[in-house]
Amino acid sequence: MKSPYIFLERPWFVVVALAGLIGGGFLISTWIRTSDGFLLCPLVSAKGRVSENYDTKPLQLKAILHYATSTIVPQQSISEISITLDVLKSVGRPCNFLVFGLGHDSLMWASFNSGGTTIFLEEDPKWVQNVLKDAPNLHAHTVQYRTQLQQADDLLSSYLSEPNCLPSNAYLRGNRQCKLALENLPEEVYDKEWDLIMIDAPRGYFPEAPGRMAAIFSAAVMSRNRKGSGGTHVFLHDVDRKVEKVFAEEFLCKKFLVNGSGRLWHFEIPSAYNTSRSNAARFC
Repeated sequence: MKSPYIFLERPWFVVVALAGLIGGGFLISTWIRTSDGFLLCPLVSAKGRVSENYDTKPLQLKAILHYATSTIVPQQSISEISITLDVLKSVGRPCNFLVFGLGHDSLMWASFNSGGTTIFLEEDPKWVQNVLKDAPNLHAHTVQYRTQLQQADDLLSSYLSEPNCLPSNAYLRGNRQCKLALENLPEEVYDKEWDLIMIDAPRGYFPEAPGRMAAIFSAAVMSRNRKGSGGTHVFLHDVDRKVEKVFAEEFLCKKFLVNGSGRLWHFEIPSAYNTSRSNAARFC
């Protein structure tokens, strides 16, 4: 995210709310529910031994310290942030969480998903260096987009004429024919099935900006092509803007919209793998 923050002195209740959200995420991630209904700490095994793999507490404490002492306000509101946190809590296990955008709020997202895999995709290499200088533990990649916001209408009207853009054929890795497909992402992005996908980038507020058309399309393809159990939770921010709203309705589908607050929509998209949806003529 190029400019995801407003530089203001925050009122005390915003500081408390953000710290509380991260603290709540910490408590959830360090307690799991067993099959007999009791809450047990995953730090300790059934035989009483401390797990050697648990190293997430420092990241969460760093996040609490960061947001308690920072004067930077995240772009998303508390109610918008809470939607994603509630999903992470409901899953009940560390998740694969893909985030389009990188900023000072990235430490928050990573701390919410302690023990899981959280990867950030950002368009601006200088911005990546700037953020990682203060938060080197974040896992981020630079992404190149082939689209511009001013092409949105043409991309929407023409994608059905390209066979490799059609839902029955769509794929991402190496798909040069479909301009909406993110065909040059890091291999680890293609190799994982993502439980949650957050789209809060790239920039989409001036004609030459990449726009979020390809991110939305690619999230839909990832979700449809999922082979594991369950669906994919997709969160799209800035739905008050025309392009985000229209592309969400075309590819993420209003029928899969399960929640929303402010400028955030939450979709839960089922897999089309081995179902009748795999041969559908349109995404929605």
